[in-house]
Amino acid sequence: MSYELLAAVDLGSNSFRLQVARVVDDQIYPLDGLKETVRLAAGLGQGKLLDGPSQVRAIEALSRFNERLRGFAPDQVRAVATNTLRVAKNAPQFLPQAEAALGSPIEVIAGREEARLIYVGVAHTLPNPSSQQLVVDIGGGSTEFIIGRSFEPLALESLYIGCVAFSLRYFPDGRMDKRSLREAELAARRELETIEYGYRSLGWDEAVGSSGTARALLDIMELNGWSQGALTREAMEKLRALLLRVGDVNRLGIAGLRPDRLPVLAGGFAIMSAVFDAFGLERMSFSEGALRLGVLYDLLGRYHHQDLRDATVLQFMRRYQVDQKQADRVRDTALRLFRSLNPAAGGDHPDLQMLSWAACLHELGISVAHAGYHKHSAYIVGNADMPGFSRMDQSRLARIVLAHRGKLEKVNSASADARDWSLILCLRLAVLLHRSREDFNELPLTIERAGNGYQLGARAEWLSASPLTHASLHDELRLWGVIGIELKLRTTRLAAGVIR
Repeated sequence: MSYELLAAVDLGSNSFRLQVARVVDDQIYPLDGLKETVRLAAGLGQGKLLDGPSQVRAIEALSRFNERLRGFAPDQVRAVATNTLRVAKNAPQFLPQAEAALGSPIEVIAGREEARLIYVGVAHTLPNPSSQQLVVDIGGGSTEFIIGRSFEPLALESLYIGCVAFSLRYFPDGRMDKRSLREAELAARRELETIEYGYRSLGWDEAVGSSGTARALLDIMELNGWSQGALTREAMEKLRALLLRVGDVNRLGIAGLRPDRLPVLAGGFAIMSAVFDAFGLERMSFSEGALRLGVLYDLLGRYHHQDLRDATVLQFMRRYQVDQKQADRVRDTALRLFRSLNPAAGGDHPDLQMLSWAACLHELGISVAHAGYHKHSAYIVGNADMPGFSRMDQSRLARIVLAHRGKLEKVNSASADARDWSLILCLRLAVLLHRSREDFNELPLTIERAGNGYQLGARAEWLSASPLTHASLHDELRLWGVIGIELKLRTTRLAAGVIR
């Protein structure tokens, strides 16, 4: 397998980040990452000059990045600087020292270019980028707002509201009360008024948050059991009550929350609260993609104008040398069976997509070992970096792949979603029918729902001529019965028309 390495350096107003990635079949796969909490924005004085201590912190961080980047060619690295170095008046004097420490040129990018790159990164992680997205990225010195569809941004804006600047201005030393929080939210709302009407007019299907502030807020919500997988208005209100009750973010004492996020949490919360109010949001999902990933894809110079998950599945099949013809056989038969159960399911039905991907990937694990290969397949699917797939997508896909053979109790104990059982049954039957790795012109098996279970239908003559398959089908009836789902087999005789 051939691949090349690329690296992106993000000189943010709060943190400096280095991301090293490999490129395989035009997909970006994170390989290594470093983070330094520099808080560059905290070093901006009244005259918008970077003070000495902040410059020292920055140079030291970049020197450490330099060691990791040794051996990289100049065109393999791209470093970008954001809001603080956009506004610092002594940035021209500081940048040559910073570039010498890093060993690479540093681009100070404009706010809208930063927004564009953020959207490129986020879009490459969305399961369905064809829907219209509102992306919000709260940084240390600025916040970027993007509306986009597929891989094209439709509106880009960068506002001078950031978690570091707001925390320093309104919540000194982490102290918070109703008055300071209200002042911070009003300040953010005043900035948001400049884009609120235009963005609401353009509209969106889903709101997505990215980067550190959204991640920290979501972590707190999940650790407290207020939400799962997304920021919600209800959880925001609960967090507001907690922050005001404690009165000092440094005394939150939430286990699992990264300590480096605490000093800028209050400012980030105030901005996010204003965003929810300005855009009338009830829910905001989270994306791991952001500026660094966008820089990497920009550096790569090409974009995927298709569902990223399809491209990822194809790449995994090539990487693990999956038998393409067998995968196609199993997929086509599984989809035909599923359509028999769900005649109204269109080609873009999410369950059809999930079943198709599971059929394509079910034999991944053979590249590890044939014995227990379904377990190896499930482990790879559940734990590998799969661009475009969310963690929930991967968990569901791994569960279906694991269940395509063997006992079903292992899936039942993993609290499989009720909607997954029909997918699992269709995949298991398709694998069973193609055990000889041969094609057949006509599907020899029918399937329909029967009460709380399923009923299969087959010609007695075919079953008589296929004793191995017949025995396997009876084993299947027993295995489904063990988990309490009734599976019946009905046979018909062609000549006499007798049904049993």
